[in-house]
Amino acid sequence: MVEKDYIMRITHEMVRTLLKLVFNIDEVKEEEIVFENKQSGDVYRKLRLMAEDGKINEAENMLYGYLESEEGMRYNLENLKLSLFFYDYLNGKSNDFLEGCDYSRAEIRDGIRSIMLRYGYGELADTWGESW
Repeated sequence: MVEKDYIMRITHEMVRTLLKLVFNIDEVKEEEIVFENKQSGDVYRKLRLMAEDGKINEAENMLYGYLESEEGMRYNLENLKLSLFFYDYLNGKSNDFLEGCDYSRAEIRDGIRSIMLRYGYGELADTWGESW
């Protein structure tokens, strides 16, 4: 239990660090999240609703489909923000909820790492090393 809490905190701090470095965003509450374009905001809300309904894997597939779409490619940095907020949202879920959705903390970590690589921040992920 303590190890999972530690992993949860490290993951959250990784996301916070990226948001601060790339977007100059400090800790924000869910209702304070703002996207520069309507499309990213709409996708984010839909991802959250799907996750709440227990469809985390489907939501993640939708995220990557959007990122690879013509529409999604227009908003590169905005979609980095979208992805980070989505994975941080998942990271805030309980272990029981994640397991009930056939999802894990390792998948959250892998998703963030994948997004970081996609947008050119892979070296930053490597600084967290094995502890992350």
